[in-house]
Amino acid sequence: MPDTTHPNRGNLGNLPPERHSFVGRRAELALLKAALDPEPDPGPGPGLGPGSGVGPAARLVSVVGVGGVGKTRLALRAAAEVGDAYPDGVWLTELSSLHAVGIVDLAVMETLRLADRSTRPVIDVIAEWAHGRRLLLVLDSCEHLLADCAKVAAALLARLPDLRVLVTSRERLALPGEEVLHLAPLPVDGGTAHGGDTAAAGDLAAAGDAVTLFAERAAAAGRPLREDDPAARATAAAVCRRLDGIPLALELAAARLADLTLDQLHARLGERLPSPPDRPASSDVPSPLDLLTSAPGERPPRHRTLRTAIGWSHELCAPLERLLWARLSVFTGGFCAETAQQVCAGGPLAPERIPGLLSRLVAQSIVLPDPVISARYRMLDTVREYGTDWLYALGEERAVRRRHREHYARLAHQGCAEWNTGRQVAWCERVLSEHANFRAAVESALAEPDRTAAVEMAGHVGFLWRHCGYLREARHCLDQALAADPPPGHGRTLALWSRGAVAILQGDQEAAANWAVRCADAAREQGSPVAMVAAVYLRGGQLALTGRQAEAIDVLAAAPRLPIQDDAFGAAQLQARLALSLAHVLRGEYERGREVADEVRGASRKQGEYWCGAFADYLIAQADLAYGDLPAAVRGARTSVAGHALLHNTVGAAMSLDLLAAAVVTAGDAHRAARLLGIGTRLWDLTGRAQMDSPDLIATRRTCELRVREHLGDNAYEKGYRAGLAMSYDEGITYATVWPGGR
Repeated sequence: MPDTTHPNRGNLGNLPPERHSFVGRRAELALLKAALDPEPDPGPGPGLGPGSGVGPAARLVSVVGVGGVGKTRLALRAAAEVGDAYPDGVWLTELSSLHAVGIVDLAVMETLRLADRSTRPVIDVIAEWAHGRRLLLVLDSCEHLLADCAKVAAALLARLPDLRVLVTSRERLALPGEEVLHLAPLPVDGGTAHGGDTAAAGDLAAAGDAVTLFAERAAAAGRPLREDDPAARATAAAVCRRLDGIPLALELAAARLADLTLDQLHARLGERLPSPPDRPASSDVPSPLDLLTSAPGERPPRHRTLRTAIGWSHELCAPLERLLWARLSVFTGGFCAETAQQVCAGGPLAPERIPGLLSRLVAQSIVLPDPVISARYRMLDTVREYGTDWLYALGEERAVRRRHREHYARLAHQGCAEWNTGRQVAWCERVLSEHANFRAAVESALAEPDRTAAVEMAGHVGFLWRHCGYLREARHCLDQALAADPPPGHGRTLALWSRGAVAILQGDQEAAANWAVRCADAAREQGSPVAMVAAVYLRGGQLALTGRQAEAIDVLAAAPRLPIQDDAFGAAQLQARLALSLAHVLRGEYERGREVADEVRGASRKQGEYWCGAFADYLIAQADLAYGDLPAAVRGARTSVAGHALLHNTVGAAMSLDLLAAAVVTAGDAHRAARLLGIGTRLWDLTGRAQMDSPDLIATRRTCELRVREHLGDNAYEKGYRAGLAMSYDEGITYATVWPGGR
C-alpha cells in the first residue's frame, strides 16, 4: 500500500500568518526583496547601497544577526512580498527543533510535502521534483546545523538554476556566491541606532523604529504611550536604548507593562540580575546559549543585552512561572496544555496549576500561541535556550527529558493501540502536529542503554510514521533500533513488521522479502497468531508488487481469518486482505478481487477506520469500472478520494483521481476528466514518482489521457488539464468529491 503525507492546503507554500504588525526595516526589506527578485528591474530603483553586502537577484541570501534581532520576521515578510514571483511556492523549513545531524535534507523534503517512496538519496528526490520549477526555499535558524545547511543549500543550488535560498542564522553559511545582509538592532533615535535623546524631545512619529515597536507592544499590554507626555516618551526611549534596540528584548519588556508602570520597568532594567551558570567545558551537553557567542569565549555586548533582557523577564516571573518556563524548554516544535501538564508537573508544580501558569507566560510573551494550530503553544529559540540553561542549573534536565521521552512513548503506544478504530483520523492529526517531539523522544530513547524500551518506542513511532507520511524517518529510526538485535517481544515484532512495510512502500522488494522472513520468525517466537498474519502481508505484498500474482494469492489466501484487532496488528490484518484483493485485480480476476475488497470495506466500517477502507473503495471501483457499472465506479472513486484526503494520503488520493478520471470519461464527461487528470498530476508531483512507477498504473493513465484527447481535441484537453493543474490541493479535492447538483 502507498505512502502518505500531509499535502499542500491552499496556495503553494507554507508561510505562517504574521502574528504582529511589522515595524520599520524599510531599507532592509527593500534590499532583501531586490535580492530575491528572480527578474530584477535593470532600471533605476531604490538601490542596494554601498557596502550593503547584498546584490540583486542573489541565489543564496543569508540574513545574519544576533539572537532576537528579528531575522525570521524580516525574512518571512520579504518572502511573502516576493511570493508572486515564485509560482511554485515559497517554502519555509524551520530548523530550530532539529537536533540530529545529517537530516536537514529530509526536513526540506518534508517541507515540500514530497511523499517519495523510494530509497534514492533525498537530494536527488528534491532536485528531480524541483527541476524546472521556480521556488524560494527559506531555511530558518541554521546556526546549530551550519555544515548540514551549507551542504544541502550548495547541492540544491548547483542542480536547480531556478531555485533561490533565503537563510536566517547567527552565522553565515560561508558558501561561494552567498550574499549576506547583516541585520542590526532597530534604531532608537529617529533612524540612528545609538544616538542621543533626540527622540525624547519630539513626538512618537519622529522616534526611531525601536520606540515605535515598543509603543505598539505597550499599547497591546494596556499601557499606551501618550503623545502629550514628554517624560513618558523620554523614559520609553531610555528603555529602548538600554535594550540596544533588540526587538525580542523590547517585546519582552513591553509585555511587562501589564504588571509594571513604565517608570518601574525602567528602574528594574537597571538592576543587576543573575544569569544561569555556564555549563562546564566537560559537560556532554553544551549550553544552547553558547550559540549567542560569535567566537569561543566571546560574548559581545548585544549578545549580553539579549541574555540580560531575557533574564529580567525571568526574574520578574513568579517562582512557579520560572519553573514551568524551564521545564517547557524540553519541547520541540510546540506543545498543548494537556501535554505540558503530563510532562512538566511534579514537586511544587501541581498539574492543576499549569494551565493558569501557562496563561501567565503567554501574557508575558514568554510562550507564544502557535500561529497555525489552535490550542498549541511554542517558544522562541532564544527564550527556550534560556529555559534550557536554567533547567540544567536546577539539576532537572535529565529527569524532565526522561518524562518527555516516556510521555511520547506512551502516546505512540496508545496511537498504535487505537489506530484501527474510529480515532484513526484524530491520531493522524496528532502525529503530524507532534512530529518534532516524537523525533526528539525517539532520538533520546535510542541513546539510552535499554534496548527493549528503544525498540518498543521505535516500533510504535515507526508504525505511525509509516502511515502518516514520514516514511524515511521511520526507516531511519527502525534501522537504528533493530541494528543491535534487541530481545524478542511485541515491540521487536512490530518494529520488524513496520520496517518490512516501509521497504514495500519504498519499492525495495528484496529488502522487504528479508524483513518478511525476520518478522515471521519473531511472530512464531512470540507465539502470536495475529502477528503471523501481519508477517504474511509482508510476504504476499512483496510478491504481488513484483508481478508474482499467483504466488501472492496462495500465500495471502492461506492466512488464517482471525477476529480483527483494534491495534497496529489489526491494521496489518486488513492490509493483508487488501494485498490479496490487489493481487486478484492485477491478475484480471475482478470478481474475486471485489469480493475480498468488500470484506475489507465492511471490516473497515465496523472498526471505524479509513486508511484501509479508502483503498478498499478504490479496488471495488476498479472492479465496477471493469464490469461497466459506471455510476458505481464514479461513486466509489469519489469516496476513495475523500477517504484518502481525511488522512492526507497523497498517493492514495492521486491513485483514486486517476481512476475517477477514467470512470468519468467513460461515462461521457471528458471536460471533467481532463481537469481531474490535471489535479491528479499535481498530487503525483508531490510523491516524486508518478503512478509509483507501476507499469499497470502508467498504462491505465495513458489510456485515459488518450481517450480524453480523442473526445475533446488537443486544445480543449490542454485547457481543462491546466485548469486542474492550477487548483490548490483543497480546491482539487473539493472538485473531485463534490459533484454538481449534489450527486
